[in-house]
Amino acid sequence: MGVEGEISISAKKGLMALSPMFLFLSLYVVVSVLIGDFYKIPISVALLAASMWSIVIYRGKTLKERIETFSRSAADGDIIYMIWIFVLAGAFASVAKEIGAVEATVNFTLGIFPPRYIVPTLFVAACLISFSIGTSVGTVVALTPLAAELASAEGGNVAFFVGVVLGGAFFGDNLSFISDTTIAATRSQGCRMQDKFKVNLWIALPAAAVTLACYVMFVPEVSIVEAYDSGDPWLMLPYFVVIVTAIIGINVTLVLTLGIGCAVLMGCLRGISLLDMAGFAGSGIEGMGGLIIITLLASGMLGVIKACGGIAYLLNVLTTGISGLRGAQYTLAILVGIVNLCTANNTVAIITVGGLAKDISDRFGVDPRKSASILDSASCVVQCLIPYGAQTLLATSLAGISPVAPFPYLYYPWALGGTLILSIAFLFPRRYSKR
Repeated sequence: MGVEGEISISAKKGLMALSPMFLFLSLYVVVSVLIGDFYKIPISVALLAASMWSIVIYRGKTLKERIETFSRSAADGDIIYMIWIFVLAGAFASVAKEIGAVEATVNFTLGIFPPRYIVPTLFVAACLISFSIGTSVGTVVALTPLAAELASAEGGNVAFFVGVVLGGAFFGDNLSFISDTTIAATRSQGCRMQDKFKVNLWIALPAAAVTLACYVMFVPEVSIVEAYDSGDPWLMLPYFVVIVTAIIGINVTLVLTLGIGCAVLMGCLRGISLLDMAGFAGSGIEGMGGLIIITLLASGMLGVIKACGGIAYLLNVLTTGISGLRGAQYTLAILVGIVNLCTANNTVAIITVGGLAKDISDRFGVDPRKSASILDSASCVVQCLIPYGAQTLLATSLAGISPVAPFPYLYYPWALGGTLILSIAFLFPRRYSKR
Protein backbone atom coordinates (compact mmCIF):
# COMPACT_ATOMS: atom_id res chain seq x y z
CA MET A 1 0.00 0.00 0.00
CA GLY A 2 1.23 3.46 -0.72
CA VAL A 3 0.42 6.82 0.74
CA GLU A 4 -1.76 8.07 -2.05
CA GLY A 5 -4.40 10.50 -0.92
CA GLU A 6 -2.80 11.06 2.45
CA ILE A 7 -0.91 14.25 1.54
CA SER A 8 -4.18 16.07 0.81
CA ILE A 9 -5.34 15.60 4.40
CA SER A 10 -4.62 18.77 6.35
CA ALA A 11 -3.40 18.76 9.94
CA LYS A 12 -6.65 20.30 11.09
CA LYS A 13 -8.76 17.68 9.35
CA GLY A 14 -6.50 14.83 10.45
CA LEU A 15 -6.44 15.85 14.10
CA MET A 16 -10.19 16.38 14.08
CA ALA A 17 -10.63 12.89 12.64
CA LEU A 18 -8.52 11.48 15.48
CA SER A 19 -10.28 13.55 18.15
CA PRO A 20 -12.70 10.73 19.19
CA MET A 21 -9.69 8.65 20.19
CA PHE A 22 -8.21 11.59 22.10
CA LEU A 23 -11.55 12.11 23.84
CA PHE A 24 -11.80 8.46 24.82
CA LEU A 25 -8.25 8.34 26.19
CA SER A 26 -8.82 11.60 28.08
CA LEU A 27 -12.07 10.44 29.66
CA TYR A 28 -10.95 6.95 30.54
CA VAL A 29 -7.21 7.13 31.16
CA VAL A 30 -6.31 10.73 31.95
CA VAL A 31 -9.31 11.48 34.18
CA SER A 32 -8.94 8.14 35.96
CA VAL A 33 -5.27 8.87 36.64
CA LEU A 34 -6.07 12.35 37.93
CA ILE A 35 -8.72 11.13 40.35
CA GLY A 36 -6.71 8.02 41.21
CA ASP A 37 -9.52 5.55 40.53
CA PHE A 38 -10.03 3.57 37.32
CA TYR A 39 -13.40 2.30 38.50
CA LYS A 40 -15.14 5.70 38.56
CA ILE A 41 -15.53 6.06 34.80
CA PRO A 42 -16.71 2.85 33.10
CA ILE A 43 -14.95 2.16 29.83
CA SER A 44 -18.34 1.77 28.12
CA VAL A 45 -19.34 5.32 29.09
CA ALA A 46 -16.06 6.76 27.80
CA LEU A 47 -16.48 4.86 24.52
CA LEU A 48 -20.10 5.97 24.20
CA ALA A 49 -19.11 9.63 24.52
CA ALA A 50 -16.27 9.21 22.02
CA SER A 51 -18.54 7.30 19.61
CA MET A 52 -21.16 10.03 19.70
CA TRP A 53 -18.46 12.63 19.07
CA SER A 54 -17.19 10.63 16.07
CA ILE A 55 -20.66 10.85 14.52
CA VAL A 56 -20.72 14.62 15.13
CA ILE A 57 -17.38 15.33 13.42
CA TYR A 58 -18.07 13.10 10.40
CA ARG A 59 -18.82 15.84 7.90
CA GLY A 60 -20.26 15.68 4.38
CA LYS A 61 -22.73 12.91 5.19
CA THR A 62 -26.29 12.79 6.42
CA LEU A 63 -26.92 11.60 9.95
CA LYS A 64 -28.27 8.33 8.57
CA GLU A 65 -25.14 7.77 6.48
CA ARG A 66 -22.88 8.52 9.44
CA ILE A 67 -24.70 6.01 11.61
CA GLU A 68 -24.57 3.45 8.80
CA THR A 69 -20.78 3.87 8.58
CA PHE A 70 -20.53 3.37 12.34
CA SER A 71 -22.82 0.34 12.22
CA ARG A 72 -21.01 -1.32 9.29
CA SER A 73 -17.73 -1.05 11.15
CA ALA A 74 -19.27 -2.43 14.34
CA ALA A 75 -20.84 -5.31 12.38
CA ASP A 76 -17.62 -6.22 10.58
CA GLY A 77 -17.23 -9.97 10.12
CA ASP A 78 -14.18 -10.15 12.38
CA ILE A 79 -16.04 -8.30 15.13
CA ILE A 80 -19.08 -10.56 14.95
CA TYR A 81 -16.76 -13.58 15.02
CA MET A 82 -15.12 -12.18 18.16
CA ILE A 83 -18.54 -11.73 19.75
CA TRP A 84 -19.31 -15.39 19.03
CA ILE A 85 -16.16 -16.27 20.96
CA PHE A 86 -17.21 -14.02 23.85
CA VAL A 87 -20.64 -15.65 24.05
CA LEU A 88 -19.28 -19.20 23.95
CA ALA A 89 -16.51 -18.34 26.42
CA GLY A 90 -19.02 -16.92 28.88
CA ALA A 91 -21.21 -20.01 28.65
CA PHE A 92 -18.28 -22.41 29.02
CA ALA A 93 -16.70 -20.58 31.96
CA SER A 94 -19.99 -20.44 33.86
CA VAL A 95 -21.02 -24.06 33.30
CA ALA A 96 -17.53 -25.38 34.09
CA LYS A 97 -17.41 -23.40 37.30
CA GLU A 98 -20.88 -24.45 38.49
CA ILE A 99 -20.31 -28.18 37.95
CA GLY A 100 -17.08 -28.05 39.98
CA ALA A 101 -14.55 -28.32 37.12
CA VAL A 102 -12.63 -25.24 38.21
CA GLU A 103 -12.30 -26.35 41.83
CA ALA A 104 -11.16 -29.84 40.80
CA THR A 105 -8.54 -28.41 38.44
CA VAL A 106 -7.26 -25.92 41.00
CA ASN A 107 -6.98 -28.58 43.69
CA PHE A 108 -5.12 -30.89 41.31
CA THR A 109 -2.72 -28.11 40.30
CA LEU A 110 -2.02 -27.08 43.88
CA GLY A 111 -1.33 -30.69 44.74
CA ILE A 112 1.41 -30.93 42.08
CA PHE A 113 3.15 -27.56 42.19
CA PRO A 114 4.27 -25.79 45.36
CA PRO A 115 2.68 -22.34 45.74
CA ARG A 116 5.99 -20.64 44.98
CA TYR A 117 6.08 -22.12 41.48
CA ILE A 118 2.43 -21.71 40.50
CA VAL A 119 3.02 -18.32 38.85
CA PRO A 120 6.03 -19.30 36.68
CA THR A 121 4.27 -22.55 35.78
CA LEU A 122 1.19 -20.62 34.68
CA PHE A 123 3.32 -18.29 32.57
CA VAL A 124 5.15 -21.14 30.85
CA ALA A 125 1.84 -22.93 30.21
CA ALA A 126 0.40 -19.77 28.61
CA CYS A 127 3.52 -19.38 26.44
CA LEU A 128 3.43 -22.99 25.23
CA ILE A 129 -0.30 -23.08 24.58
CA SER A 130 -0.35 -19.76 22.72
CA PHE A 131 2.64 -20.80 20.62
CA SER A 132 0.96 -24.11 19.80
CA ILE A 133 -2.44 -22.69 18.85
CA GLY A 134 -1.28 -19.34 17.44
CA THR A 135 -3.91 -17.24 19.16
CA SER A 136 -3.83 -15.18 22.31
CA VAL A 137 -7.63 -15.23 22.51
CA GLY A 138 -7.75 -19.04 22.65
CA THR A 139 -5.11 -19.07 25.37
CA VAL A 140 -7.01 -16.50 27.41
CA VAL A 141 -10.19 -18.56 27.11
CA ALA A 142 -8.43 -21.75 28.20
CA LEU A 143 -6.41 -20.43 31.15
CA THR A 144 -8.06 -17.31 32.61
CA PRO A 145 -10.80 -19.10 34.63
CA LEU A 146 -8.17 -21.46 36.03
CA ALA A 147 -5.83 -18.55 36.83
CA ALA A 148 -8.58 -16.65 38.63
CA GLU A 149 -9.44 -19.64 40.78
CA LEU A 150 -5.79 -20.35 41.53
CA ALA A 151 -5.41 -16.78 42.74
CA SER A 152 -8.43 -17.14 44.99
CA ALA A 153 -7.25 -20.50 46.32
CA GLU A 154 -3.87 -19.07 47.22
CA GLY A 155 -5.19 -15.81 48.61
CA GLY A 156 -3.42 -14.01 45.79
CA ASN A 157 -4.17 -11.09 43.52
CA VAL A 158 -6.52 -12.10 40.70
CA ALA A 159 -5.36 -9.20 38.51
CA PHE A 160 -1.75 -10.37 38.88
CA PHE A 161 -2.59 -13.91 37.78
CA VAL A 162 -4.58 -12.56 34.82
CA GLY A 163 -1.59 -10.43 33.86
CA VAL A 164 0.58 -13.57 33.87
CA VAL A 165 -1.80 -15.30 31.45
CA LEU A 166 -1.99 -12.27 29.16
CA GLY A 167 1.77 -11.99 28.96
CA GLY A 168 2.22 -15.65 28.08
CA ALA A 169 -0.64 -15.47 25.58
CA PHE A 170 1.07 -12.71 23.62
CA PHE A 171 4.38 -14.59 23.60
CA GLY A 172 2.81 -17.22 21.36
CA ASP A 173 0.74 -14.69 19.43
CA ASN A 174 4.02 -13.00 18.49
CA LEU A 175 6.01 -16.13 17.60
CA SER A 176 3.64 -18.86 16.44
CA PHE A 177 3.78 -19.96 12.80
CA ILE A 178 -0.01 -20.11 12.63
CA SER A 179 -0.67 -16.77 14.32
CA ASP A 180 -2.62 -14.31 12.17
CA THR A 181 -0.14 -11.57 13.11
CA THR A 182 2.75 -13.70 11.85
CA ILE A 183 0.91 -14.42 8.62
CA ALA A 184 0.06 -10.73 8.09
CA ALA A 185 3.60 -9.55 8.90
CA THR A 186 5.43 -12.06 6.71
CA ARG A 187 3.10 -11.72 3.74
CA SER A 188 3.21 -7.92 3.80
CA GLN A 189 7.02 -7.83 4.09
CA GLY A 190 7.71 -10.65 1.65
CA CYS A 191 9.62 -13.12 3.82
CA ARG A 192 9.19 -16.71 4.93
CA MET A 193 7.61 -17.56 8.28
CA GLN A 194 10.54 -19.66 9.42
CA ASP A 195 12.96 -16.81 8.68
CA LYS A 196 10.85 -14.30 10.57
CA PHE A 197 10.67 -16.77 13.46
CA LYS A 198 14.48 -16.96 13.67
CA VAL A 199 14.72 -13.17 13.94
CA ASN A 200 11.73 -12.78 16.24
CA LEU A 201 13.07 -15.43 18.60
CA TRP A 202 16.04 -13.17 19.42
CA ILE A 203 13.56 -10.49 20.51
CA ALA A 204 10.82 -12.49 22.24
CA LEU A 205 12.81 -15.22 23.97
CA PRO A 206 15.00 -12.86 26.06
CA ALA A 207 11.86 -10.97 27.09
CA ALA A 208 10.18 -14.20 28.16
CA ALA A 209 13.31 -15.31 30.02
CA VAL A 210 13.48 -12.02 31.94
CA THR A 211 9.79 -12.26 32.78
CA LEU A 212 10.09 -15.84 33.95
CA ALA A 213 13.11 -14.96 36.09
CA CYS A 214 11.09 -12.21 37.76
CA TYR A 215 8.31 -14.66 38.53
CA VAL A 216 10.76 -17.19 39.98
CA MET A 217 12.87 -14.79 42.03
CA PHE A 218 10.60 -11.96 43.08
CA VAL A 219 7.13 -13.47 43.49
CA PRO A 220 6.87 -14.35 47.18
CA GLU A 221 5.61 -17.74 48.30
CA VAL A 222 2.00 -17.55 49.43
CA SER A 223 0.04 -19.75 51.75
CA ILE A 224 -3.05 -21.55 50.60
CA VAL A 225 -5.88 -20.00 52.53
CA GLU A 226 -8.66 -22.10 51.05
CA ALA A 227 -8.65 -25.79 50.25
CA TYR A 228 -11.12 -27.54 48.03
CA ASP A 229 -12.23 -31.14 48.45
CA SER A 230 -10.41 -33.48 46.12
CA GLY A 231 -13.69 -34.30 44.40
CA ASP A 232 -13.87 -36.20 41.16
CA PRO A 233 -10.73 -35.78 39.00
CA TRP A 234 -12.88 -36.43 35.94
CA LEU A 235 -14.34 -32.96 36.48
CA MET A 236 -11.12 -31.60 34.98
CA LEU A 237 -12.10 -33.12 31.63
CA PRO A 238 -13.78 -29.95 30.21
CA TYR A 239 -10.56 -27.96 30.65
CA PHE A 240 -8.50 -30.82 29.32
CA VAL A 241 -10.70 -30.97 26.21
CA VAL A 242 -10.44 -27.19 25.67
CA ILE A 243 -6.66 -27.07 26.07
CA VAL A 244 -5.92 -30.18 23.98
CA THR A 245 -8.25 -29.27 21.12
CA ALA A 246 -6.86 -25.73 21.13
CA ILE A 247 -3.30 -27.06 20.91
CA ILE A 248 -4.31 -29.32 18.02
CA GLY A 249 -5.35 -26.18 16.17
CA ILE A 250 -9.12 -26.61 16.00
CA ASN A 251 -11.12 -23.41 15.47
CA VAL A 252 -11.65 -21.65 18.79
CA THR A 253 -15.44 -21.58 18.41
CA LEU A 254 -15.48 -25.36 17.96
CA VAL A 255 -13.06 -25.71 20.88
CA LEU A 256 -15.45 -23.83 23.15
CA THR A 257 -18.46 -25.75 21.84
CA LEU A 258 -16.74 -29.03 22.63
CA GLY A 259 -15.84 -27.69 26.07
CA ILE A 260 -19.45 -26.73 26.76
CA GLY A 261 -20.67 -30.13 25.60
CA CYS A 262 -18.14 -31.89 27.82
CA ALA A 263 -19.05 -29.72 30.81
CA VAL A 264 -22.77 -30.41 30.29
CA LEU A 265 -22.07 -34.16 30.07
CA MET A 266 -20.08 -34.11 33.32
CA GLY A 267 -22.84 -32.09 34.95
CA CYS A 268 -25.43 -34.67 33.91
CA LEU A 269 -23.29 -37.45 35.35
CA ARG A 270 -23.25 -35.54 38.64
CA GLY A 271 -27.03 -35.30 38.67
CA ILE A 272 -27.35 -31.66 37.64
CA SER A 273 -30.40 -31.07 35.46
CA LEU A 274 -30.16 -29.70 31.93
CA LEU A 275 -32.42 -26.81 32.93
CA ASP A 276 -30.02 -25.80 35.69
CA MET A 277 -27.07 -25.97 33.34
CA ALA A 278 -28.96 -23.91 30.79
CA GLY A 279 -29.37 -21.33 33.53
CA PHE A 280 -25.62 -21.45 34.26
CA ALA A 281 -24.82 -20.93 30.58
CA GLY A 282 -27.31 -18.07 30.34
CA SER A 283 -25.73 -16.31 33.30
CA GLY A 284 -22.32 -16.61 31.71
CA ILE A 285 -23.57 -15.23 28.40
CA GLU A 286 -25.31 -12.31 30.11
CA GLY A 287 -22.08 -11.58 31.96
CA MET A 288 -20.47 -10.93 28.57
CA GLY A 289 -23.00 -8.23 27.70
CA GLY A 290 -20.81 -5.35 28.83
CA LEU A 291 -17.84 -6.73 26.91
CA ILE A 292 -19.90 -7.06 23.73
CA ILE A 293 -21.15 -3.47 24.02
CA ILE A 294 -17.60 -2.19 24.50
CA THR A 295 -16.42 -4.14 21.45
CA LEU A 296 -19.21 -2.80 19.24
CA LEU A 297 -18.72 0.81 20.36
CA ALA A 298 -14.95 0.69 19.89
CA SER A 299 -15.21 -0.92 16.44
CA GLY A 300 -17.82 1.53 15.24
CA MET A 301 -15.88 4.55 16.49
CA LEU A 302 -12.63 3.37 14.91
CA GLY A 303 -14.44 2.76 11.63
CA VAL A 304 -15.65 6.36 11.58
CA ILE A 305 -12.15 7.61 12.42
CA LYS A 306 -10.82 5.73 9.41
CA ALA A 307 -13.62 7.02 7.17
CA CYS A 308 -12.81 10.58 8.25
CA GLY A 309 -9.18 10.13 7.19
CA GLY A 310 -7.69 9.83 10.66
CA ILE A 311 -5.67 6.69 9.96
CA ALA A 312 -4.42 8.02 6.60
CA TYR A 313 -3.30 11.27 8.25
CA LEU A 314 -1.55 9.37 11.00
CA LEU A 315 0.39 7.27 8.50
CA ASN A 316 1.39 10.35 6.53
CA VAL A 317 2.69 12.21 9.60
CA LEU A 318 4.65 9.28 10.99
CA THR A 319 6.50 8.60 7.74
CA THR A 320 7.78 12.16 7.37
CA GLY A 321 11.43 12.88 8.08
CA ILE A 322 12.78 9.32 8.40
CA SER A 323 16.59 9.12 8.34
CA GLY A 324 18.98 6.19 8.64
CA LEU A 325 18.55 2.47 9.24
CA ARG A 326 17.75 2.81 12.94
CA GLY A 327 15.33 5.66 12.26
CA ALA A 328 13.50 3.54 9.71
CA GLN A 329 13.17 0.63 12.14
CA TYR A 330 11.99 2.85 14.98
CA THR A 331 9.47 4.40 12.59
CA LEU A 332 8.09 0.96 11.73
CA ALA A 333 7.61 0.17 15.42
CA ILE A 334 5.99 3.53 16.22
CA LEU A 335 3.84 3.40 13.10
CA VAL A 336 2.27 0.01 13.80
CA GLY A 337 2.05 0.78 17.53
CA ILE A 338 0.04 3.97 17.10
CA VAL A 339 -2.22 2.45 14.46
CA ASN A 340 -2.77 -0.47 16.85
CA LEU A 341 -3.66 2.05 19.56
CA CYS A 342 -6.33 3.44 17.24
CA THR A 343 -7.67 0.13 15.90
CA ALA A 344 -7.35 -2.03 19.06
CA ASN A 345 -6.43 -4.99 16.85
CA ASN A 346 -2.83 -6.01 16.20
CA THR A 347 -3.59 -7.96 13.05
CA VAL A 348 -5.57 -5.09 11.55
CA ALA A 349 -2.77 -2.68 12.47
CA ILE A 350 -0.17 -4.82 10.66
CA ILE A 351 -2.38 -5.15 7.59
CA THR A 352 -3.07 -1.38 7.60
CA VAL A 353 0.60 -0.32 7.63
CA GLY A 354 2.08 -3.40 5.93
CA GLY A 355 2.44 -1.95 2.44
CA LEU A 356 3.79 1.35 3.68
CA ALA A 357 6.21 -0.48 6.00
CA LYS A 358 7.47 -2.47 3.01
CA ASP A 359 8.10 0.75 1.10
CA ILE A 360 10.05 2.20 4.04
CA SER A 361 12.06 -1.00 4.46
CA ASP A 362 12.95 -1.13 0.77
CA ARG A 363 13.97 2.54 0.74
CA PHE A 364 16.22 2.36 3.81
CA GLY A 365 17.54 -1.17 3.41
CA VAL A 366 15.77 -2.88 6.32
CA ASP A 367 15.82 -6.66 6.01
CA PRO A 368 12.23 -7.87 5.46
CA ARG A 369 12.71 -10.52 8.16
CA LYS A 370 13.56 -7.79 10.67
CA SER A 371 10.76 -5.49 9.51
CA ALA A 372 8.23 -8.34 9.86
CA SER A 373 9.51 -9.04 13.37
CA ILE A 374 9.29 -5.37 14.33
CA LEU A 375 5.70 -5.06 13.08
CA ASP A 376 4.59 -8.20 14.91
CA SER A 377 6.44 -7.45 18.17
CA ALA A 378 5.48 -3.77 18.43
CA SER A 379 1.82 -4.49 17.72
CA CYS A 380 1.76 -7.25 20.36
CA VAL A 381 3.29 -4.89 22.95
CA VAL A 382 0.60 -2.27 22.38
CA GLN A 383 -2.25 -4.78 22.09
CA CYS A 384 -1.33 -6.33 25.43
CA LEU A 385 -1.07 -2.97 27.21
CA ILE A 386 -4.26 -1.24 26.05
CA PRO A 387 -7.25 -1.88 28.36
CA TYR A 388 -9.69 -1.96 25.43
CA GLY A 389 -7.98 -4.73 23.47
CA ALA A 390 -10.08 -7.84 22.89
CA GLN A 391 -7.74 -10.12 24.83
CA THR A 392 -7.66 -7.91 27.93
CA LEU A 393 -11.40 -7.31 27.82
CA LEU A 394 -12.09 -11.03 27.53
CA ALA A 395 -9.64 -12.01 30.28
CA THR A 396 -10.84 -9.41 32.76
CA SER A 397 -14.47 -10.19 31.99
CA LEU A 398 -13.90 -13.89 32.68
CA ALA A 399 -12.08 -13.01 35.91
CA GLY A 400 -14.64 -10.38 36.98
CA ILE A 401 -12.15 -7.51 37.33
CA SER A 402 -11.64 -4.07 35.76
CA PRO A 403 -9.98 -3.95 32.30
CA VAL A 404 -7.17 -1.83 33.77
CA ALA A 405 -6.59 -4.02 36.84
CA PRO A 406 -3.90 -6.26 35.24
CA PHE A 407 -1.93 -3.28 33.86
CA PRO A 408 0.63 -3.03 36.72
CA TYR A 409 1.36 -6.75 36.37
CA LEU A 410 1.94 -6.97 32.62
CA TYR A 411 5.66 -7.71 32.86
CA TYR A 412 6.09 -9.49 29.56
CA PRO A 413 4.96 -6.73 27.15
CA TRP A 414 7.27 -4.22 28.86
CA ALA A 415 10.14 -6.70 28.63
CA LEU A 416 9.30 -7.35 24.97
CA GLY A 417 9.21 -3.61 24.29
CA GLY A 418 12.61 -3.26 25.93
CA THR A 419 14.23 -6.03 23.92
CA LEU A 420 12.68 -4.64 20.74
CA ILE A 421 14.17 -1.19 21.41
CA LEU A 422 17.56 -2.73 22.16
CA SER A 423 17.45 -4.84 19.00
CA ILE A 424 16.94 -1.69 16.94
CA ALA A 425 19.47 0.42 18.85
CA PHE A 426 22.22 -2.19 18.44
CA LEU A 427 20.94 -3.48 15.08
CA PHE A 428 20.64 -6.93 16.57
CA PRO A 429 20.71 -9.60 15.28
CA ARG A 430 23.10 -7.96 12.84
CA ARG A 431 22.73 -10.45 10.02
CA TYR A 432 18.97 -9.68 9.88
CA SER A 433 18.94 -5.93 10.59
CA LYS A 434 19.89 -4.72 7.12
CA ARG A 435 20.00 -6.06 3.61
